[in-house]
Amino acid sequence: MKRIFTLVLGALALVAVALISAFIAMRLAIHGREAVVPNLSGLTVADANSLASRQGLTLNLENRFYSADVPAGRILSQDPAAGSRVRREWPVRITESLGGQRVEIPDLTGQTERAATIGIRRLSLELGAVAHFAIAGDPDVVLTQTPPANASGVDGPRVSLLVSDPASAQPNAYAMPSLVGLSYSAANVRAASAGLHLAAATESALPATTTAAVPSARPAQNGPPAAAPFAATGHSYGIVTAQSPQAGRRVVQGDVVHVTLGHSATPVVVPAATQ
Repeated sequence: MKRIFTLVLGALALVAVALISAFIAMRLAIHGREAVVPNLSGLTVADANSLASRQGLTLNLENRFYSADVPAGRILSQDPAAGSRVRREWPVRITESLGGQRVEIPDLTGQTERAATIGIRRLSLELGAVAHFAIAGDPDVVLTQTPPANASGVDGPRVSLLVSDPASAQPNAYAMPSLVGLSYSAANVRAASAGLHLAAATESALPATTTAAVPSARPAQNGPPAAAPFAATGHSYGIVTAQSPQAGRRVVQGDVVHVTLGHSATPVVVPAATQ
């Protein structure tokens, strides 16, 4: 029994030694692949690249900014910060100083996008974001810029542009108003105020001898289009009982709204359609 106990104890000791050795080897392997990020601020890009390479790191130049304190060509900031522990070959992002602002920002408004881009590069500036705005008029015309013309104290050499794009312009959109329950004339006025056009039809339950004609609404010279006259034989079928699109749907100017006209509870004398 004593011999068995000794063998078990020896086996446990060997396992413990193996685990400790594996842990130490792992720690050495992990720390052997780590590097401490050096302080690159104030160095030239060439010197910073050399120092980072000696530490097993790579250098990525991401931005250039004007600075009144740091001379041109030297490192303005870095990420990760100095003293951080990272894996080897980890990229260190740096920002280079351009020194004090010496370039005047040109006025590009009214120029075409191409001409503005050429002017930016000619002054050794960089083209920033180019956004397009849906507006009627000539295409690809610079509407505004950032920073504005002759700006001073700007951070970087990038100039962003807002350019016209009439192809993306959309007509005014509205929420479809409710026309159900209105007379044809009232529905036509409400639709015309949103720039919509009515196309009316009578209910299928009308007698075969009864006909209804609803001509298109014509715009008045001043104000919204006037209601088109409605002609009926024997009864007034001028109340809207259904509509398409339904109330609340998105519509744009010029859309046609289909309405169904039903029987009015109160007989109304309506003039015949005239041209």
